Amino acid sequence: MKEQRMKRLNDSAAMRWGALAVVSFTMMAAYFVNDVVAPLKSMLEAELAWTSTEFGLYAGAYSFLNVFLLMLLWGGLILDRFGVRFTGKLSCILMVFGTALEYYGMTALAADTTVIWGYKLGVLVASAGYALFGVGAEVAGITVTKVIAKWFRGKEMATAMGVQVALARIGSQAAFTFAIPLARAAQISTPVLLGLFLLIGGMVAYFVFSMLDKKLDKQIKDDPTSDDDEEKFSVKDVKSILVSPGFWLIALLCVLFYSCVFPFQKYASELMINKYGIDEAFAGTIAGLPALGALFLTPIFGGYVDKRGKGASIMMFGAAMLIGVHFVYSLPFVTTWWVAVVLMIILGIAFSLVPSALWPAVPKIFPAHQLGTAYALIFLIQNVGLWGVPTLIGWVLDNYCVVTLADGAKSYDYTLPMCIFTGIAVLSMLVALALKVVDKKKGYGLEIANIQK
Repeated sequence: MKEQRMKRLNDSAAMRWGALAVVSFTMMAAYFVNDVVAPLKSMLEAELAWTSTEFGLYAGAYSFLNVFLLMLLWGGLILDRFGVRFTGKLSCILMVFGTALEYYGMTALAADTTVIWGYKLGVLVASAGYALFGVGAEVAGITVTKVIAKWFRGKEMATAMGVQVALARIGSQAAFTFAIPLARAAQISTPVLLGLFLLIGGMVAYFVFSMLDKKLDKQIKDDPTSDDDEEKFSVKDVKSILVSPGFWLIALLCVLFYSCVFPFQKYASELMINKYGIDEAFAGTIAGLPALGALFLTPIFGGYVDKRGKGASIMMFGAAMLIGVHFVYSLPFVTTWWVAVVLMIILGIAFSLVPSALWPAVPKIFPAHQLGTAYALIFLIQNVGLWGVPTLIGWVLDNYCVVTLADGAKSYDYTLPMCIFTGIAVLSMLVALALKVVDKKKGYGLEIANIQK
């Protein structure tokens, strides 16, 4: 007689969605800190004498350690070896410590005139803190993704991933909306301090989740019918991941797509002010519209992928939308403010489409015991773009795009940077097309619904 499967904690809809809400708060705090300095670029130049190159250094620092010290790879190996509880707690501690260092660089060292390697000491310390935060945030990202794959396997996985992304985007939208008003009302570093407090709350939330996850693991271990292989990872599995064409296409699509979104948002507020004449107080809100759109749309698109599939096609469509958005932004004669707003809304739709299909595709290509490392390697390649693109854009602005206004003030012409973003978007579309072709040959099932009747 076939043994009956034991009822587990994640079989309860309330428990699995409750666990998701807890870890989503941690990521919401991380996204707030990640985006809260972006709207302050002009204020940093005016109050702390930062240059665009220094801002580019800071923005790119988020991914510096992940790229050059392979911290994401080590994080993925730790995740698959020691599990989501240990890795998540470690990433939370890194985020809190890094943000505290970032705040120190913007306050205690703000007036320090020491220059090292051509950069102000305060800029370097803030960048170092942001780099540590970036390690914690990216490792937290792959950890939470594996948490969802674990708690929602065979259930509403794409919807859950969409909901998690949507809730995290609340943090982004809040950052873009409130950063400038907070900085004006108090000090330019106040938004970072608020982010630090939110991260401490997020760390506490993750420790609470860990107690639930420990109970789930015990149930899995005690279940004689269990076929889970969460902890059976070996280093040799890295090779099997790297030789998969599906891995490389997902990773390339990820780095190209997100390089058109996150680095762009770092400069979007200034683009709104300089080109479209939008008031500084509202520029951040408009730059945050993609996050607001993702809040509502990502769960909807995730639900569609769960029930209908078409993941590869959705990724193609989202990439195509990016091309149109950045191309119109690059046109120097289009300067109407409402056009900028509409483009941001379209960007938000694309920003919802691709992640809703991209992240649930990975568990279809790799077994559970490889997921942490697979996600880590994808995030590592993504971080190459998150480091290189904002650094490149900052350098391009300072060297090729400076405009001196009639009153002697400095502004920037964003035509060339937007052409760069358009080119990257075209590449992402080509990779999405290749992924659809390979999916048909290899049978990954990216076009197949996650929930099977």
